[in-house]
Amino acid sequence: MDDAIDTIETDIVIVGAGSAGCTLAGRLSEDAGTSVTLLEAGGPDRNPWIHIPIGYGKTIVNPRLNWRYETEKGAEIAGRPMYWARGKVLGGSSSINGLLYIRGQARDYDQWRQLGNAGWSYDDVLPYFRKAEDQENGADDYHGSGGPLRVSNLKERNPLCEAFIDSAVEAGIPRTDDFNGASQEGIGFYQITTRNARRCSAAVAYLKPAMKRPNLRVVTQAMAERILFEGHRAVGVVFEKGGKRITVKARREVIVSGGSINSPQLLLLSGVGPAAELSELGISPVHNLPGVGENLQDHYGAIITYKSRLPLTVNDIMRSPLQQLRVGLQYLLFRTGPLTISAAQVGAFAKSGPHVETPDIQFLFQTFSHDEYDAGLHKFSGFANVVCPVRPESRGKLSLRSASPKDAPLMQPNYLAAEADRRVLVEAMKLSRRVAEKPAIAAHIVEEYAPGPAVSSDDELLAYARETGLSIAHQVGTCKMGSDPMAVVDNSLKVHGMEGLRVVDASIMPTLISGNTNAPTIMIAEKAADMIRGRSMAA
Repeated sequence: MDDAIDTIETDIVIVGAGSAGCTLAGRLSEDAGTSVTLLEAGGPDRNPWIHIPIGYGKTIVNPRLNWRYETEKGAEIAGRPMYWARGKVLGGSSSINGLLYIRGQARDYDQWRQLGNAGWSYDDVLPYFRKAEDQENGADDYHGSGGPLRVSNLKERNPLCEAFIDSAVEAGIPRTDDFNGASQEGIGFYQITTRNARRCSAAVAYLKPAMKRPNLRVVTQAMAERILFEGHRAVGVVFEKGGKRITVKARREVIVSGGSINSPQLLLLSGVGPAAELSELGISPVHNLPGVGENLQDHYGAIITYKSRLPLTVNDIMRSPLQQLRVGLQYLLFRTGPLTISAAQVGAFAKSGPHVETPDIQFLFQTFSHDEYDAGLHKFSGFANVVCPVRPESRGKLSLRSASPKDAPLMQPNYLAAEADRRVLVEAMKLSRRVAEKPAIAAHIVEEYAPGPAVSSDDELLAYARETGLSIAHQVGTCKMGSDPMAVVDNSLKVHGMEGLRVVDASIMPTLISGNTNAPTIMIAEKAADMIRGRSMAA
């Protein structure tokens, strides 16, 4: 790492070492003749809690690893702001997320293609999911083996999980062993991004193996301030590190991979966005692109919490020093036990009604329970099911708070603004309750702790969801791909009206996929790397 220089020259500069940035840096630096510089505002991923799977409970609130964003207050969520955890470390949010490997549904990507994005149908992107993947169960028509990203089966199978699955089947949700195969519908255990019971983040999968290459430079604690332009061509990036302002000049391309918050923020700070809004902040517009920061989408979930009849939960472990010692030794000696679990262990993708063609509800069943993240786990034996609509119709907006890169942007997700989102969320809660009434899991339940039996009507359930719901941390869409007037990038992820500038991360998704966003973000970067290198994979 070079700290004492004021100017760096490189072929390609990538801003942001998250899921997409690490993938790009790993792939693009495979070409020995291409020099790549990767900038990351956070630090190295040395914190041990990053690498222990259950460590997300620590990293999700750690300000050294996490931007800890807070949105504007939401009219439809009881006037509350929403906490947004976003990674500020090598690996980005893939270093602090819940480890779930979900691709979404084929129809999600076919819809991208129907919106005019040639090359982004499910048949087009499936080869990139397979290329990225090292699937524990081996390769087949849907899965790959030998790729950088290890995808493993969850080994720790709490009796509560099996009971919940059995009850869901009795309630009419089919059993599945693979949400990422021929059909997403069903209930089963999540697949997770771990290798040998350690987190396999994008930094571990793609960046660490590449860092020994002489053509890859990784600069941490590097806060990007603005993109440099000559006319409408991006020629570099100015960043601040240790109080010093440094310029990195890009001979070929500037790639913005800061994620759905920081990518639009950097474009706006650099003068690319709605010209009138930028002028009001004293930023000279370089290119009037009104869609930057628009089209913000996220998954919003409601939590149904239960008191457990038996001390089988993570809550019980965390209340007992002896139990903590036992599971700590179990992990250190054998790489097994509760420390190996993901944020949710059982998932379901189900339909809110017979009129729905494909699943529009996701379950995230957890063998622990909590309220606010900072408050820690409940002091009783508890478990929970988080439910959310997977294809929200509500759209929000991101804009600048000021012309300073150190000020978090204004984020208004507009959760539950669309009537359809409110309706599907209530149906999801009712379906979860129907599952909980079935004998297998009901035998484990002392009582429904929240919302509690007094909350029973649709209006009461919705009021509870408004007052207590949370972000599932799947923000996308703020630099959307397309050809309409509000699109920011084209189908090769080049910024409209600009040269030498791309955005590659979850912000380019025109619509939110049906599930978790880490695997699709890595797929996007794999595909982008091939486009940048002039390669393609046959569908």
